[in-house]
Amino acid sequence: MLARTLPATAEVRNWSSAWVGLDAALAVGLAGTGLLLRRRDRRHVLAAAATSALLVMDAWFDVLTARAGVELLTAGLLAVCVELPLAGVCARIAVRGLPGRDARSLAGPHRLPVER
Repeated sequence: MLARTLPATAEVRNWSSAWVGLDAALAVGLAGTGLLLRRRDRRHVLAAAATSALLVMDAWFDVLTARAGVELLTAGLLAVCVELPLAGVCARIAVRGLPGRDARSLAGPHRLPVER
């Protein structure tokens, strides 16, 4: 329904503030993930997962809001070569930090660990 009812274009106030805010959130997320990892703090899982999602969202909106031509090419290259691979790294960090889980165990049945 949204795809049919939303306008094709829109004029947005505070456009640059929105992008600066997103980039600042990414910087805080990446720095926070690194700091928490370095301290061996288990909360790195949350920071890494949130940062991964923000990186995917940033790539999505960069590509979809870019003008045709060099701007779109640049956005696409940054998405494919930087943002999405970094999102993958953050996602892997998050998954590997889950208690009692690793990346391989997430593919199988989801069972709680049995205490002996």
